[in-house]
Amino acid sequence: MPLPHFLLLLVAVIAAAALTIWAAVSAGVPVILLGLVALIAALLTHLAGRLDAGSQNRPAPDGHYHLPDDK
Repeated sequence: MPLPHFLLLLVAVIAAAALTIWAAVSAGVPVILLGLVALIAALLTHLAGRLDAGSQNRPAPDGHYHLPDDK
């Protein structure tokens, strides 16, 4: 990915986060509650990723991690 595209993506993510926080505070949602919801969403995303990976997240019997095509 070219550097200008990466930087634009980074600015877009930061702007979206700022807009979300501003909208939540304007609506009267406590910042602590917003943080708790974000933490729970991150936990669920992490757990869903581990469930999708199945046994691919575990090392092989030789103790090394292998790509699916690596036999």
